[in-house]
Amino acid sequence: MEDQPLAPETTTRRSKRKTNGASTENQERTSDASDQMEPSGQREHSPDDFEEIRPKTKRSRASEGTAASAQSIELSLIEVIKGNGKLIPQVVKLWVERYEKDAKPAIAELLTMLFEACGAKYYLQGESLDEIDVDDVVVALVNLARRGEVEDYQSSKRKELKNFKDNLVSFWDNLVVECQNGPLFDKVLFDKCMDYIIALSCTPPRVYRQVASLMGLQLVTSFISVAKMLGAQRETTQRQLNAEKKKRVEGPRVESLNKRLSMTHKNITDLEDMMRKIFTGLFVHRYRDIDPNIRMSCIQSLGVWILSYPSFFLQDLYLKYLGWTLNDKSASVRKSSVLALQNLYEVDDNVPTLGLFTERFSNRMIELADDIDVSVAVCAIGLVKQLLRHQLLPDDDLGPLYDLLIDDPPEIRRAIGELVYDHLIAQKFNSSQSGLKGKDNDSSEVHLGRMLQILREFSADPILSIYVIDDVWEYMKAMKDWKCIISMLLDENPLIDLNDDDATNLIRLLSASVKKAVGERIVPASDNRKPYYNKAQKEVFENNKREITRAMMKNYPRLLRKFMADKAKVPSLIDIVMHMKLELYSLKRDEKSFETILQLVNDAFFKHGEKEALRSCVKAIKFCSAESQGELQDSARKNLKDVEDKLIAKLKSAIKAVLDGDDEYSLLVNLKRLYELQLSKAVPIESLYEDLVMILHTFRNLDNEVVSFLLLNLYLYLAWSLHSIINAETVSEASLASLLLKRNTLFEELEYFLNSPSEVEEGSRVGNQLACRVCTILAEMWCLFRMTNFSSTKLSRLGYCPDIPVLQKFWKLCEQQLNISDETEDEDVNKEYIEETNRDAVMIAAAKLIAIDSVPKEYLGPEIISHFVMHGTNVAEIVKHLITVLKKKDEDVSTIFLEALKRAYQRHAVEISRSDDKSLTEKSFVECKELSSRLSGTYVGAARNKHRSDILKTVKEGIDYAFLDAPKQLSFLECAVLHFVSKLPTPDILDILKDVQIRTDNVNMDEDPSGWRPFKSFVETLREKYTKNEGIQGTIVFLTFV
Repeated sequence: MEDQPLAPETTTRRSKRKTNGASTENQERTSDASDQMEPSGQREHSPDDFEEIRPKTKRSRASEGTAASAQSIELSLIEVIKGNGKLIPQVVKLWVERYEKDAKPAIAELLTMLFEACGAKYYLQGESLDEIDVDDVVVALVNLARRGEVEDYQSSKRKELKNFKDNLVSFWDNLVVECQNGPLFDKVLFDKCMDYIIALSCTPPRVYRQVASLMGLQLVTSFISVAKMLGAQRETTQRQLNAEKKKRVEGPRVESLNKRLSMTHKNITDLEDMMRKIFTGLFVHRYRDIDPNIRMSCIQSLGVWILSYPSFFLQDLYLKYLGWTLNDKSASVRKSSVLALQNLYEVDDNVPTLGLFTERFSNRMIELADDIDVSVAVCAIGLVKQLLRHQLLPDDDLGPLYDLLIDDPPEIRRAIGELVYDHLIAQKFNSSQSGLKGKDNDSSEVHLGRMLQILREFSADPILSIYVIDDVWEYMKAMKDWKCIISMLLDENPLIDLNDDDATNLIRLLSASVKKAVGERIVPASDNRKPYYNKAQKEVFENNKREITRAMMKNYPRLLRKFMADKAKVPSLIDIVMHMKLELYSLKRDEKSFETILQLVNDAFFKHGEKEALRSCVKAIKFCSAESQGELQDSARKNLKDVEDKLIAKLKSAIKAVLDGDDEYSLLVNLKRLYELQLSKAVPIESLYEDLVMILHTFRNLDNEVVSFLLLNLYLYLAWSLHSIINAETVSEASLASLLLKRNTLFEELEYFLNSPSEVEEGSRVGNQLACRVCTILAEMWCLFRMTNFSSTKLSRLGYCPDIPVLQKFWKLCEQQLNISDETEDEDVNKEYIEETNRDAVMIAAAKLIAIDSVPKEYLGPEIISHFVMHGTNVAEIVKHLITVLKKKDEDVSTIFLEALKRAYQRHAVEISRSDDKSLTEKSFVECKELSSRLSGTYVGAARNKHRSDILKTVKEGIDYAFLDAPKQLSFLECAVLHFVSKLPTPDILDILKDVQIRTDNVNMDEDPSGWRPFKSFVETLREKYTKNEGIQGTIVFLTFV
């Protein structure tokens, strides 16, 4: 095979005579003209006219045929193509009759239609046809396009032209078929047409190339249809000839057959010559046209040709173009190439001939499975499946594909999931892989065993395992064989031996499969939308619930008992109960099994102290209490009360143990259990509240994790208490006073950590986490009890707002978390209860205070916004959202912006004073400039005019700040003010220039040239950038500095 060209051709052959710009210009003019022009023929005989003259009464077929014939005689060829496609066969037949009577006028008519189809009005005369040179006609047609006298029918949106493309293709197909018994092989008609089509396909006007390519490609397709028919005739004739020769009798019959065979063979050869002519003259140039639609149609056609006429096209000479276009920059072209190859590999007889091609391009086919375009990637995965089916790829080459099981686009994951199922689990492509045949190879046990082999690769990461299960679930029936899975877990099949990792993965698979079977997502969707299911789907889910419950009814308690002590297995196993049809326990009179399940979940809750296990237990207990009915619900609620009582008793015992000087572990575990329970419901811990506060207050050396959970539980109890009071019909003075006392007590404890930052061990891992907890809980408390919630109500006493000193201490602690390095956050620390980084958590908490008016924005607002660009994308998005909220509330953001810029500049000044490291001072200066750029960038488009006064205020006050102690702070002009000035109209900029000039009157800037350099730079930048092109240079001559 030839080597692929290094750089694909991006211009057409004839366009090399002109610049690309001219070509584009021609095309644009052509397009504009096509929207304005309407040919006279179109105005005189529109398709609508054809419909109007049809009689509405019923007519016989004969009369209809006569009318159609008469109608077609009256219409030109182009009018038929633009109008009623049903007339095309009759029109073509009549044209062939005219051609056979007098060829030249008929050819002139056909070529005129060809030009008109391209959108050009250019007429040929039959008598001068032999004297006309193709190049002269093409040059004249290009000139028409250059003058804008061409209409684009193919791309037109006009209703009457919607079938133009299909009709044009149909016309040429009908013409080839109609001419197959004569004119097709006369070396005149189609040679002439092909000359013009090939020439037009190589011209600069895009519309010519589009239409000419369409016609040329269709001619080859039609030639193939005739060639295949002739090939069948040749085979039949050959068989007849062989039969006659066996009779050993020479005669007219043999002579006739020989003559027919020779003629048929010659016609096929002529057709193949014509195919070759179009291929070399048109395809090899247009498959790399600058227009991706032309390239795509070329590749689509080539795929059809190779598939339908392999005896001619199935060779490396033609296949290489499909391989080369796998690298095309257009996704539609790559996809067309992949689909064409898929169709080729589907035919088993083609595979041997494709050997060299496969060897050369298989790596690129695998790479396309990770294409940037999802549709291309999905098609490429289907192509790889074809290669695997024919055993053309070694398994070692598939490694990169399996990584796509956890890719983002679900379409790609599903396609890879199907490939994994077919190749590795069902082993459809090579049954010798397993040595199993028939039913053994298709059994659920075998398929599940192979799936577990795959999941072993992801055992360390449960999330990745869930992705793999989600990808394969749709295709693997064994995942819905509940009885088989349960039997494997209970070791009831002696032929299957599960190790601990396999059992964990199988339980994850069972839990995930149950969720999928009842319509739940196990992998989050990119759009986070709730899935919609129709009535039929919901019925399927309900039936699945019943099947799952029946399979689990007797075996679920056995599974819970067996794996009760395993913290890795318990969460997934307990989750299953929430997808069961609990009413079946009543219908089957098996309430005892249900009570057993409740007790086992209760035991699991007190056996484990990890977040996932506790959370699953709480959800299961709540589900059973809420979704069961009758006696089942009574049992579930009794079980929930038992859990609460046990937990309170254990907490009292743990508190006593700590007071007696024992270990804190029991207290920590039970605080976690209480926290999980309080996240979902109110827990009556009034009797414990004072004890918890006392432990927190008395033992200041408690482990930081214990302190965190003490604070969290106290906060949740207060939140539930407040919720109860707000929703109560009457509120007693005693309950209100009690809540206030508990609230104030918790505020005191939280503020203790603000006043004693050493208590949170700044810089240590657990210390950082405790500081983060203090910040977030304090912010949530301020939000919960904010003044606006209770003003003008009977509960106004509950309103609370911190004073500025407390707020300043709060923000100082927040800043400590924002300044923690990524390396510190990534160190080995228990992140079980950490949903996001400390930076994100404290910034969300602080921004929420401003967004919902919990605290005065004058101090905290600028502080938050001054960190806009300092801590990465997540923090920047949080601040950006806060700015959007403030603008919607019509807050005075100009003042907040200026104060934020001052805070950032002050940090830069501090950095200069305390550090000799130039890189650090440059970094703080760049951060200040970037902050100014981002803040000024919020005024875009019409907002610049709408908020002109705010921008001007920021600029003027910023200049005042810069000149407070000139020249010490003049760099503030350059790093903060300049970006806002750029958002002002020129007259305002001139006023600013005059203002700063007045400020420097009677000032000797030579005494401190380096100090005044930022001022000069500021003025010079404005003068050059905003007044150079305004024709007002004379106004600012006085601002030029020597």
